[in-house]
Amino acid sequence: MKKRLIAFFSMFILLGLFMAPGVLAEEIGQNDIAENIIKTAEKYIGTPYGGEFDCSGYVKKVFEENGIELPRSSASQYMHGEAIKKADLQKGDLVFFKTSGSGISHVGIYIGDNKFIHSSSSKGVIISKLNDPYYWGSRFVGAAKVF
Repeated sequence: MKKRLIAFFSMFILLGLFMAPGVLAEEIGQNDIAENIIKTAEKYIGTPYGGEFDCSGYVKKVFEENGIELPRSSASQYMHGEAIKKADLQKGDLVFFKTSGSGISHVGIYIGDNKFIHSSSSKGVIISKLNDPYYWGSRFVGAAKVF
């Protein structure tokens, strides 16, 4: 009986050494989803803007390829997700901008390191800096988590 208890507790100790503290299985799953979304998004770099590849259509397509349904427009995608603070952004979150008119008019996918991937009307699918002082930084409206 003592040997079984020792073996049982030893197993828990060893498992504890190999698991990152505070990381839940759900978080690990979300990280995998985010990485898959980013890989899918990156395969379209250079695709010209237009049709299915306007900003929201591109985001919708990338997420659909990963089993996540989103509405078609950037404003609807913002309302579909759970609003989060810029400081709380994680890979795979959506970032929203006001580029014209009133309200949300552009969306991209946060890829980490203060960057996002999106379909630009002038350059097609590209990676940009979120805090770009010349354009994106001043147009940031908000962010949302959709998975």
